[in-house]
Amino acid sequence: MDAIDLKILQMLQENARITNVELAKANQMAASTMLERVRRLEEKGYIRAYRAVLDRRQLGLLVEAIVMISLDRHEAGSIDSFENRIRSIPEVTACWHVTGRYDYAVHVAVRNNEHLGEVVKHDLGAIPGIEKQETFLTLSQVKEDRGFVLPIDPQPTEEG
Repeated sequence: MDAIDLKILQMLQENARITNVELAKANQMAASTMLERVRRLEEKGYIRAYRAVLDRRQLGLLVEAIVMISLDRHEAGSIDSFENRIRSIPEVTACWHVTGRYDYAVHVAVRNNEHLGEVVKHDLGAIPGIEKQETFLTLSQVKEDRGFVLPIDPQPTEEG
């Protein structure tokens, strides 16, 4: 990982649709060299996927909520079962295993409050082992996920 790799990652994070030719030009290198660098970053796992950022409101998903969940048991089988069920609920956009008063923070995007009630009662509420859940409606998004802060100076990796 060098400074050019970091610049490539930053540019792709800002605009995944940038062409290989544009990346190469911005980094003053041949397109074939750039293509090889990007492939290497993908192979090493620095780039996991490319995706479009959709406007949830345009899709009719007008309500977002964070549902905080506590499990009644903290053993591997219960945790695995819960996590597998969470992955199967389409309205769940993200789920984090957290520390503190709750065990999980679950982000959901739904059509309206009625839809939220259905998800909370019938989807989340049907998962065995939930001791407590508390739902927080989001009022507005203060900062959008724009990717990660990349280090200014690349740190040497195990590979050199």
